[in-house]
Amino acid sequence: MKLLSGGRLGLAAAFVMSVLVAAPARADVMVHIDKSSQHMSVSVDGAPRYSWPISTGRSGHGTPSGVFHPQMMARRWFSKRYYNSPMPHSIFFYYGFAIHGTNDLRRLGGPASHGCVRLHPSHAATLYALVERNGRGNTRIVISN
Repeated sequence: MKLLSGGRLGLAAAFVMSVLVAAPARADVMVHIDKSSQHMSVSVDGAPRYSWPISTGRSGHGTPSGVFHPQMMARRWFSKRYYNSPMPHSIFFYYGFAIHGTNDLRRLGGPASHGCVRLHPSHAATLYALVERNGRGNTRIVISN
């Protein structure tokens, strides 16, 4: 094995340090969805970060309860099942169920969807960026009744 000397060693050390410094810090993201209050809270490393009104599934179209992790994410998505409805900043967590933005803002705070978790488009974008930055594997989605 050939050892690096002088300037090459310094250059190699500088490269390694730049990679370490440029690597994004990962945090644990917890998304808690309370179907009874139609409310979402988001914490990062245990510290409360966001609190938003949401809409979950209306009668006959329940939102699943349990603990989930994001399975797939899409900035722009359209429902193939429900009239090509826009689902901006979708975070899919269980089969076709997702957290996503909605334009039906007047219905936030009460059950309104076909089972997805809807929130304000700017809140959906914020959550999407947070999960994207910290990783799907570092994100838990807890949905309770």
